[in-house]
Amino acid sequence: MIVALLGRRDFPTDGVEDYCNSLGQALAARGYGLDVVRVSWATEGRLSSLRRLWRIVQGQQGRWVLVQYTALSWSRRGFPWLFVVVLWLLRIKRTRIAIVFHDSAAYQGNRVVDSVRRVCQRWAMRWAYSFTDKSVLTVPLERVSWLPRDHSKAVFIPVGANIPAIPSCRSACNGHEPRTIAVFGVTGDGSVGNEVSDIAFVAKAAAEHLPGIRLTTLGRGSRESESRMRRILEGSAVEFSALGVLSAEAVSKVLADADVSLFVRGPISAQRGSAIASIASGLPLVAYSNPQLSVEFSEAGVVGVSIGNREALAEATLRVLTDSKLWLELRRRNRLAFETYFSWETIATRFSRILADA
Repeated sequence: MIVALLGRRDFPTDGVEDYCNSLGQALAARGYGLDVVRVSWATEGRLSSLRRLWRIVQGQQGRWVLVQYTALSWSRRGFPWLFVVVLWLLRIKRTRIAIVFHDSAAYQGNRVVDSVRRVCQRWAMRWAYSFTDKSVLTVPLERVSWLPRDHSKAVFIPVGANIPAIPSCRSACNGHEPRTIAVFGVTGDGSVGNEVSDIAFVAKAAAEHLPGIRLTTLGRGSRESESRMRRILEGSAVEFSALGVLSAEAVSKVLADADVSLFVRGPISAQRGSAIASIASGLPLVAYSNPQLSVEFSEAGVVGVSIGNREALAEATLRVLTDSKLWLELRRRNRLAFETYFSWETIATRFSRILADA
């Protein structure tokens, strides 16, 4: 039996909890049990939640605890001191500790408090790595600046899709049927950066060349950004709908019915479940990316363009929508990449090796 330890719950959806539930189901097929335990400090108070954790780990000496790390899950303001205390408690109880770093980069910002927060987060992550038995990072190790030169305790395992993998039911684009552009997740209320305007620009550019363009946003932030998106799209031929937060099964169906997916929430990375959901659905993905895509995305059906270049984003989207051979090839690559990197069976196999070998 393994304990997956979480901090406070995120709303309206909690991707880390979904991650643990999916991992637990996949590990069960390999003989492991995963018990999800939450340190509910935000509702119970820090001392009460720590006392409850102390009781839970009684008699757990030598057993694995997978601590799930995001800075905000252990602190409202991103100062993860409680995370450090929890690790000390687990060590006192002589458990075997592995950390899954869902956030592997310190938070950005130009204020003094942002600089202090960044120093605290980097210190906490570096100390936690040295303190524990194993560390799992959801981005390639070479992209994690705080890791020591000898990082033999660290391993890169991308996150899996938090939705059922339903293959796309769309046929190759034939030039006549309406085309759907899907966006899974919009940051905040859509007022962060140029996210909404970039999405709208791509949809309007596609509508100038193709009839019947539909834009569908879903997931977190899609309802909140709806009014702003409609204002920017006003007067265009784009048919727009904002679906809000849906069940995992409903998300799978929406993506399976789409023609292309956009990812503009910063550079695409292996810790972005919303991007991986498109890959799991076989849906071609056009995304902002770093100059060089990491291996798992370069092998998938992802067309990357430089960050902020929305003209290139629109051009790539239009190419995917009109080139049936490219569209089919991207779908094929997504299926292979999903099986190789992002399926929960593959992820659970890598976890079971870590737990057995350590």
